[in-house]
Formats: sequence, structure tokens, C-alpha cells
Amino acid sequence: MKLIIKKIFKLLAEKACYREFCKYNSFDPNERAVEYSFVFKQLAKIFPTKILDVGTGLTALPSLMSSCGFNVTSTDNIKDYWKSDITNRHFYVKNDDITQTKLKEKYDVITCISVLEHITGFENAVNNMFSLLKGNGYLILTFPYNENSYCENVYDLEKSVSEEKRFPTQAFSRHQIDCWLEANNAEIVEQEYWQFCSGDYWTEGEILIPPRKVNAKDRHHITCLMLKQK
Repeated sequence: MKLIIKKIFKLLAEKACYREFCKYNSFDPNERAVEYSFVFKQLAKIFPTKILDVGTGLTALPSLMSSCGFNVTSTDNIKDYWKSDITNRHFYVKNDDITQTKLKEKYDVITCISVLEHITGFENAVNNMFSLLKGNGYLILTFPYNENSYCENVYDLEKSVSEEKRFPTQAFSRHQIDCWLEANNAEIVEQEYWQFCSGDYWTEGEILIPPRKVNAKDRHHITCLMLKQK
């Protein structure tokens, strides 16, 4: 019986992998290469023991970090945020709403990659992530960004070329970052700016391949950010 059950699960896993292969085996670039590169560059400097990944969804990031030897916990607001229950086949994901987190442990590093822009109560999310850090811990964030002005939903912009309408997506600005730093007595350790489009906001205008690493004064659409409490 155990052998039969094992074979059934193996077949199901293989079918899931094959469906993903058929669906994603094409050229459809996104921001993950830039974001993951930033994450692992920071982890290589810090070499933390315990990591919390917030808003994992269906991604393989926690599995990749775990394969590097780190102790990783993964969470997402599975019950309330997603339209239906999700199962991440790469890693076990705890159900937790970071805006009202029930987590008690402390972590050396918390990663939140392309997630914060989808959270309405992003101030609570950031404050709670800081509260879950150890005294010398680091918070790594990536999100759509415009140095000068905030946008409530980039997909509502007239020039947006994206067909992604499932989740409202904010673009944050320097003002939001400054508020997070002040509220949590934190500082910026490192920040990168990336240009992905020809317009002013994420998904506006022509998509640039490859994306360009720029500075704050140049047109940019994504930022990668590492913060630390003072």
C-alpha cells in the first residue's frame, strides 16, 4: 500500500512539473533575476542562520535559500489573500498574515520579494517584519519604485502594457521608505535601482531587455533594498 501511494504521489508531482514546463518554457522575462541576484548577494555577505520569507506564494525562493544551508521559514496569507488555497510544491508555506502576524520567533534576515506592493496595509507589514528581526537583523525588500511619487496601482495607468489585473500593485517612493525608517529607527544598508521600461512607472511603455542598473536620478521602476535597525 505504501509503495502504491508513493507511486501515485510521484506521478502527480511529475504531472505538475510537466504542466509548469509546458506553461513556462518560453521567453517571458520578469524582475526575478534582478531581485534574486540582490537577495543572494546580501546573504553571501551576511550568512545568516535563520531566514523568514514573507509572501512566498508559489515561488521557489525559500527552497533555493534552504539549499544553501540556511534555516528558512516561509509564510503567506494563503486563506485570505489568494482566491483559492494554494500549494507550493517547492517548500512548506505557513499561513500567516504579516499585517497581523502570529509569529513569535526572531530571525536574522527577513526577505519580502515583490510582495509588499500587493499589501494594502503595507505600513503594518513593514513594522511587523522589523519586530520579528533579531537586534542585528536585516530586512530585504524589493518592489516597484519611483523615487519621487507614489502610485496606488500601476496597472491602472493608461500606458501600462501589462495584462496582469489580479492583484493591485503599488509603486512606492522615497517618502514611504523614509516613513518606514523613522518608524523603526532603521537605516538603509544598500539600495539598487533598475530600469525595466521606457515609461515612468513599472509596466509603462516598452519593456527593456536586458534591464539596466541605474541610479536614483535616472528613470527606474524596481528597487532592491536592504534595511537594518540602528
